[in-house]
Amino acid sequence: MTALLRLQFKPILGALLLLVLSFTAKAQNRQITGKVTDNTGKGIPGISVTVKGSGTGAQTGADGSFRINAGANANTLVFSGVGFETEEVSIQGKDNVEVSLKSSANTIGEVVVIGYGSARKKDLTGAVASVKAKDFNKGVITAPDQLIQGKVAGVQIINNSGAPGGESTIRIRGNSSVRAGNSPLFVIDGVLLDGRSARPGYTGPDLGNTPNANPLNFINPNDIASMEILKDASATAIYGSRGANGVVIVTTKRGQSGAPRIDFNTSFGTSKVSKKFDYLTGDEYRAALTSYGLTSGNFGSSVDALDAILRNGSVQNYNISAGGGNENARFRLSLGYLDQKGIIKKTGLKKYNVNLNSSFKFLESKKLGLDINMIATQTGEQIAPVSNNAGFRGSLVGMALQWNPTKPLYKPNGTLDIATGGSEVNPVGMSEAYNDRADITTVLATIAPSYKITNDLEYKMQLSVNYGTSTRKAEIRNWINLEGIQAAPGGKGGAAFLGTGELVTRQITHTLNYTKKVSSDLNIGALVGYEYIKTNNKGGSQDGRGFEDFAGVSYYDIMGFSAQGTRVITSYNDPTAELQSFFGRANVNFKNKYLFTATMRADGSSKFGSNNRYGYFPSFSAAWNITNENFFRVNGLDELKLRAGWGQTGNQEFPAGSAQTRFVATGPGGLGQESFANPDLQWQTDQQVNAGLDFSILKGRVFGSVDYFNKKTTNLLINEVAGIPSPGTRIWKNIAGEVVNSGVELTLNGTIVKKEDFSWTLGVFATFQKNEVNGLNGPLLTGGINGQGLSGAFVQRIENGQPINVFYVRNYQGIAADGQAILENDGASFIYAGNPNPKTLLGISTSVGYKKLNLDINMNGAFGHQLYNNTLNAVLPINNLGSRNIAKSLTTLPVKEALSSPITTSSRYLESGNYMRLANATLSYNFGNVGKAFRNVNVFVTGQNLFVITKFTGFDPEVNTDKNIDGVPSLGIEYTPYPMARTFTLGFNFSL
Repeated sequence: MTALLRLQFKPILGALLLLVLSFTAKAQNRQITGKVTDNTGKGIPGISVTVKGSGTGAQTGADGSFRINAGANANTLVFSGVGFETEEVSIQGKDNVEVSLKSSANTIGEVVVIGYGSARKKDLTGAVASVKAKDFNKGVITAPDQLIQGKVAGVQIINNSGAPGGESTIRIRGNSSVRAGNSPLFVIDGVLLDGRSARPGYTGPDLGNTPNANPLNFINPNDIASMEILKDASATAIYGSRGANGVVIVTTKRGQSGAPRIDFNTSFGTSKVSKKFDYLTGDEYRAALTSYGLTSGNFGSSVDALDAILRNGSVQNYNISAGGGNENARFRLSLGYLDQKGIIKKTGLKKYNVNLNSSFKFLESKKLGLDINMIATQTGEQIAPVSNNAGFRGSLVGMALQWNPTKPLYKPNGTLDIATGGSEVNPVGMSEAYNDRADITTVLATIAPSYKITNDLEYKMQLSVNYGTSTRKAEIRNWINLEGIQAAPGGKGGAAFLGTGELVTRQITHTLNYTKKVSSDLNIGALVGYEYIKTNNKGGSQDGRGFEDFAGVSYYDIMGFSAQGTRVITSYNDPTAELQSFFGRANVNFKNKYLFTATMRADGSSKFGSNNRYGYFPSFSAAWNITNENFFRVNGLDELKLRAGWGQTGNQEFPAGSAQTRFVATGPGGLGQESFANPDLQWQTDQQVNAGLDFSILKGRVFGSVDYFNKKTTNLLINEVAGIPSPGTRIWKNIAGEVVNSGVELTLNGTIVKKEDFSWTLGVFATFQKNEVNGLNGPLLTGGINGQGLSGAFVQRIENGQPINVFYVRNYQGIAADGQAILENDGASFIYAGNPNPKTLLGISTSVGYKKLNLDINMNGAFGHQLYNNTLNAVLPINNLGSRNIAKSLTTLPVKEALSSPITTSSRYLESGNYMRLANATLSYNFGNVGKAFRNVNVFVTGQNLFVITKFTGFDPEVNTDKNIDGVPSLGIEYTPYPMARTFTLGFNFSL
């Protein structure tokens, strides 16, 4: 009986035990929710929330809200974050807390990401700038580089085109290469990006090359937590041959411990052209005809052809993310959708994003970790025939600018007025006849296991694949009077293009990271690693001409119906590029006063000659925390640190296989030699010295830094004609000479007003820089100019004693009494007339908060440089009068210019490039929580490109049309670009 009772009692006891454990678990895991705000009531993201006396923690989301599981005996939560004073809050008898943190303004203690690791900002010895999500530029942002424009001293970002998703020019501490790449290396979550897009290029008949897509479009800006910019060689040498032009490290958002949460934001906007070229209206054109005594050229109407191809653009943007977890497993999943219609008809960008980040800890010791990250994006671009290098009538914008404003675009019956011949192409007809779409799919997947061997030593492996594939389809209908179409067999026929591209990069990285507190005065750290990167780039295309018109059918879908003998099929498969690297870094911190860092990287690249496979890139830097010295005591001075560093980096940004003998197909059964092998080809090397001073005063109310840099680039890479015995065959080689960039950078941040209901902060980022070329054996030509009568013309040289890309033109001296343009020595003399490299870069950011209302303003500018107005030179000259339009400025000259005045390049078309732009302004209001479901509801309105102060007469002073010659880069030339837009967006965000 006793045994039976014992048997029956066991399940009852078990049930009671489970019930007790259940209640105990609930008591031990009571959930505390709440929100952290600043003194304006605005939610603060990224604040660390911990239960005092335990390891339990969480982090606030984008709206400042948090959830944390606290034990039954927990009494206090601790709130801490960069830029804010730490605060402890009692939670006795509470399930919800609202906390307002006081700003400490100073960011010297924040943690920043550096190469293959992270460090406290106060421990840095190199020149590293960090921009967090809360400080990013606002508005319609399609790629991450736009987030930091004007936000970092020493960094220049130029929007080459106003097209949605258009490519940017990014320069960190100036231009330093005469042929290899000048763009910085982008690293996203530890993955080194190739820097190219898989999108095929296309050159239509008489249309020239359309600008490239931004290779960073696949990254959703809404998923980015921070961006670190490594500027000097002591910071970038850890990336060796990829770090010569600086490094931008992009860190995406991660899931935080706590209950799952959902964040949602959306915005809708409209845009229109911000500035048009100043050309004649119909009435002004008729007056000009009368002034010149011309009896033809007046068709009786008044039209604006540029307006006819423009429209009000629109944008809609949606982002939703879900994240959560605990200390053992965290995740964040986000979805994004962007639909931007450009201000030129039939242009736009659609983008679909999925981003998954997850982190896991295994084993009882939690020493085994695993990170799994994936970004998957598909972009669809609708592209207009706006090109870099078309003839004067070949680009859509050029067609519209020069259209006779008295000539109707439509016939009386409403159909387009398409001439059968002549040099004028109806821009509306061209827009309707041209269809061009590119679809790009990008997947970046990473798996990274790690194991903490000891408390001081951790091993990590990262394996990643970056896969990009693209299809581009373009056509020109056969009824347009484009010369290249009319020249098809039979005198008329459409054109079509079908191209594919595939770009794949595989990366594996092994690192061992050791950190040790040897004593109370000495901390050391060491990193060693191995990395292997393999890149393949291939694709193909079909180009057909002579299509008959098939109603409702696209020519690229029936490529076999092109005229016989006009279809060309091509393919390419670049040699595999392989990069094998060994690297290491050592850090010493003695008494938090004396800091030392040394790095070394050895890179072996298949791109270089067999005699120079490996390059070695060392760096050394040190810092002195002066304010930690006992002898240094200055009231009001909180932080004063002196930094100095030296290092070498390399540049291998040129085509794979360039050191090898290469052959290309020259026709059926034929091969021709394209290039000679060069077994001695070696790295282009950058050597840089940096000295900096970091400071903080008035308890962090004012802080900043000053840096001096001097960067010398040698072993310059160039691709030139080899000459005898094979004329036209090219060879890659290193040439004598050096490019020197030097300057001073100033970053200054301050809290001007800090009161309970009102605050005002201000940031200024200024760069003063100089560039010079020396030691070349001869000048290099670039800056090709397009247009009627300008074939083969150029306006820039790379020459000794001059800044890189200096303008080299005929000297214009005005208009003579007979109306002819006066050129020194009848145009036979050329002068160095201007510098396209800005001497000063300026960024200003300010934020004003009143209670729950906040205004953020960002401005940027560039000064001390010139731009060349190829549009004015070639598209709207006085010679057009009577047939095509002209620039309005030609009718206001002191002396009337003769119609026979020659079209030629000269200093006449050099203009000041100085500008100051109100880049974006955002007014937001935080409603806080609405009901029980919606938290931190925030409504905002943003204006972008609100105004520009400039004397430049082109579309926009922020321009850089690609006008390279044989790959030698150009800078600062405008030629019928896609115009910039002014955009207004209205949006809101909330959390669940």
